[in-house]
Amino acid sequence: MHGGLFTPRPEDAIHARIEGWCEAVRARDVESIAAYYAPGILAFDAVSSLRFEGLDANTQHWRDCLASGEGEMIFEVRDIAVTAGVDLAFAHFLNRSGRRDGDGWEDAVWLRVTLGYRKHLGQWLIVHEHVSVPFDLDSHEALIDLHP
Repeated sequence: MHGGLFTPRPEDAIHARIEGWCEAVRARDVESIAAYYAPGILAFDAVSSLRFEGLDANTQHWRDCLASGEGEMIFEVRDIAVTAGVDLAFAHFLNRSGRRDGDGWEDAVWLRVTLGYRKHLGQWLIVHEHVSVPFDLDSHEALIDLHP
């Protein structure tokens, strides 16, 4: 506490950013999702392309992902670990991502996520995102049935 103002620890601020980002994804609110990313974002996602460079490309990728399929979004995180300094932070966690239809049937997989943050004008923004799924070396198939 300084001068009556509370300044959250960087780790707490990153946890809050991750929760807000998850809420935006579950709401399928692409503009709110985009607000969590820096203009120069470099994203390595588990689907469709080797990388997405820049906010426009990353935002379009989110639009495409959220437009495919219907139903309630599943977007849960667990085992969050955050390391943060004054203006740089990293977080990694497991992310269960997919959809649930009206009958309760779920189509979701566990992913591995690493996010790199940089503080810009007082706001923590994602500057690097890496989402992956393990694969079998012999078959070259994604191991989407793994569970923590």
